[in-house]
Amino acid sequence: MAVPTVAAFTDTYLPTVNGVTYTVSTWRERWGSRGGRMHVVYPDAADHQPASTEHPVRSVAFPYYEGFRVGVPGVPAAVERDDVDIVHAHTPFLLGLGGARFARNESLPLVASYHTPTAEYADYITDGRLADAVERVARRYERWYLDRTDTVVVPSEPAREHLIDIGVSARIEVVPNGVDIDRFRPVGTDAFRARHDLGDGYLLGYTGRHGYEKDLDVILDAVDGFRIDGERPTVVFGGDGPARQGLMARAETIDADVRFLGFLDREELAAFYTSLDAFLFPSPVETQGLVALEANACGTPVVGVDSGALAETVDEGETGFHFEPGDTDSFREAIRWVIADRDVLSETCLERRDAISVEHAVDTLEDVYRETLDRC
Repeated sequence: MAVPTVAAFTDTYLPTVNGVTYTVSTWRERWGSRGGRMHVVYPDAADHQPASTEHPVRSVAFPYYEGFRVGVPGVPAAVERDDVDIVHAHTPFLLGLGGARFARNESLPLVASYHTPTAEYADYITDGRLADAVERVARRYERWYLDRTDTVVVPSEPAREHLIDIGVSARIEVVPNGVDIDRFRPVGTDAFRARHDLGDGYLLGYTGRHGYEKDLDVILDAVDGFRIDGERPTVVFGGDGPARQGLMARAETIDADVRFLGFLDREELAAFYTSLDAFLFPSPVETQGLVALEANACGTPVVGVDSGALAETVDEGETGFHFEPGDTDSFREAIRWVIADRDVLSETCLERRDAISVEHAVDTLEDVYRETLDRC
């Protein structure tokens, strides 16, 4: 049977670097390598030259989230002319609504990915009682949108359970985002450490978007005055985002060696992860936590918050350890456990590379597409 032709709609895409853009772009590439076409409709932005199956649409800046653009709903002519088999919305918002309308008009099945728990971002946009109201509205809207799809795709079982808890009744399938294990693998680290003047001592770190919702300030709480075998570790933050300036200011006031490296080229990320003794991940709002799996693919264990998808993504005592939300002592203790067991944890991480690969994820995605087509 021929590989289905897919029209994907997303509100965030290249050149922005985050878990959603990485997943959508990687799935598109791997779909093409299987002989299929996966069109991606996304908000236009400078500094990205679209491929033949990438279709930018007119967009405007989003006032509440720096670097994020909102696409104007529409279906590019190249997508309309193709024999699309299935529509995949990676957002419930404007372009997702455009994708849903396209699916309805063409009598095509609609799959929706649940990448981000929208309601959890209410505190980022506002606060107090207004935040509670925004959260309630966001949950109702998520449920309304997802219940009008034929299949909802989530990257983890906790994300699936969350949707069931808020009352989503649509069919829900777990499809991990997947990691490019050819790119993310153990590599030499001497050049990376030298380039960023990181020395040869203990190295702890995080990379990804510096969003307020990710609770990155908890890392600073944990490393303030922290020592490993009497040595002060170096703590590195890769990436950027709206919370960065506040984190940098706070880092100046604590007893810790904290470095902010900014955006790292994707060619540097494997060396970044491999260099770390532990990857620190306090974010409670992840639906999977792709950067944790990238770290694991490089042989680096993770210290993750025991909340949301990270409760599952980090396999306790196997690929890392958890800490209790809001408990600085628990965070520090988990870091010590990872450092003490680092070699054994690293070996387990490497043994599980194939299971977290993007090829495995796209195999599962294709099964979901075919099942949805058969059912519809």
